[in-house]
Amino acid sequence: MDVKILSGINLFESLEGEDLLAVTNHLIRRRFPKNSVIINEGDTTNSLYIILDGKVKVFLNDENGKEVILNVVSAGDYFGEVSLFDDGRRSASIMTMEDSECAVLEKSAFLACMASNPELALTIIKGLTTRLRGLSDSVRNLALMDVYGRVAHTLLELATEKDGVKIISENLTYKDLAKRVGASSKMVGRVMKDLKTGGYITKAGKDLIINQSFPASW
Repeated sequence: MDVKILSGINLFESLEGEDLLAVTNHLIRRRFPKNSVIINEGDTTNSLYIILDGKVKVFLNDENGKEVILNVVSAGDYFGEVSLFDDGRRSASIMTMEDSECAVLEKSAFLACMASNPELALTIIKGLTTRLRGLSDSVRNLALMDVYGRVAHTLLELATEKDGVKIISENLTYKDLAKRVGASSKMVGRVMKDLKTGGYITKAGKDLIINQSFPASW
């Protein structure tokens, strides 16, 4: 695998020259079509996945098929890092949201790389800390915010600013949004309709434009 592929991947920013090449030599490229389940909750796999192209969702579901999306991860990011440090079962499922390509690093190869590059482990630990804080925020929002608050908070998290305008570029359906905020599609639809009626958001093709700050409550 070409070393240049890993440029821009923050996980490997501390590695240079031969060290970076050593990691690259251990990576295996894999392609996954849209809606492919890469990891099932409860699996005992022990590999790190680095997303080279595409997007995946991290989610939980119950025996009745109810799904809650914990996170959405795209190119340049990674998942599965917890399994590199223990032999426990996977705590969530991973599914592609579009055709995706990943570089896979098995645990044995990672441990060999970490032996000569302890900074690699430190980078992953920092990433775990950031994600843990994000998960704590999500739990707090689910527990303390009403549906409107969770929808408004999620829309702002998903938005990116372009020329001073906040835009959500992904084609976000009410069903997708409902899975992220832990509410029914019907309730989310009501909130979105009210925001559109009030002029707070506007649909422009596949993009969703946030025109102004949301009210603190509804």
